[in-house]
Amino acid sequence: MRSVTKDNITEVFMGYLSDDTDPRMREIMGSLVKHLHGFAKEVGLTHEEWRAGIAFMEGCAGIESEDRHEFVLGSDVLGLSSVLGPFHVSGAPPLEVGGDMKRHYGGPILLAEGVIKSTDGTPIAGAEIDIWQTAPNGLYASQDEEQDTYSFHGLMTVGDDGRYAFTTVKPVEYTVPSDGPVGDILRACGRHPRRPSHLHYIVTAPGFKPLVTEVFPDDDPYLDQDTVFGVRNDLVMHYDERPAEAFPEGMALSGKVNEPFLHVAFDVTLAPED
Repeated sequence: MRSVTKDNITEVFMGYLSDDTDPRMREIMGSLVKHLHGFAKEVGLTHEEWRAGIAFMEGCAGIESEDRHEFVLGSDVLGLSSVLGPFHVSGAPPLEVGGDMKRHYGGPILLAEGVIKSTDGTPIAGAEIDIWQTAPNGLYASQDEEQDTYSFHGLMTVGDDGRYAFTTVKPVEYTVPSDGPVGDILRACGRHPRRPSHLHYIVTAPGFKPLVTEVFPDDDPYLDQDTVFGVRNDLVMHYDERPAEAFPEGMALSGKVNEPFLHVAFDVTLAPED
């Protein structure tokens, strides 16, 4: 095709795809190119602006690493993806039901518990819950050389009653990394890089769809300003302060709590596989 113009470039592109192109690939690439070309024409994209976009992607690639996923972060702050985030570490150590992730760290003790159940309310025996959060300094383990690799990470297998329970330190709000290309985008748009405090959960069980989610306290000042758009009404929880003498038995910290602690109950429901 020698007469390519800005008005027919999308159709020309589609004509270049071979007849044996996978149908899903054809659908995705066709829609991508249609919207990409349409975007460039709609905003009257200049060469300088196009080069800035290329520089943004090159900048993301330049700092991408095993511990920092700038492309994932960019996807999150643009509202394309959310929840898992760029700081999950695979292979978390086992955490017993009732176990402790707070360890030697300062800050208010939080006891989190709940039941993992199916949509009909039946507890799911043997479900696994992968838990992680920031340290009190607002950094994940993968961001902080002072923390162990799996600091504030744990993988729990629940019993027949589907109950999970653990202690940790109260999560704090924090900023997503803003020293790279994604930070440049946020500043250019007049946006802050802050996230409300939260706990991350990945919950799995045979015969059920996996759930990747996070839960947020209802008193966090950034609840309605999450820079990665992760907050939903059904993910908001309430911390209830309780006296030390109310701390339950059967926990790793039982008999060791001498000050008021925070408690939250948050059940998790898994949908069956299709």
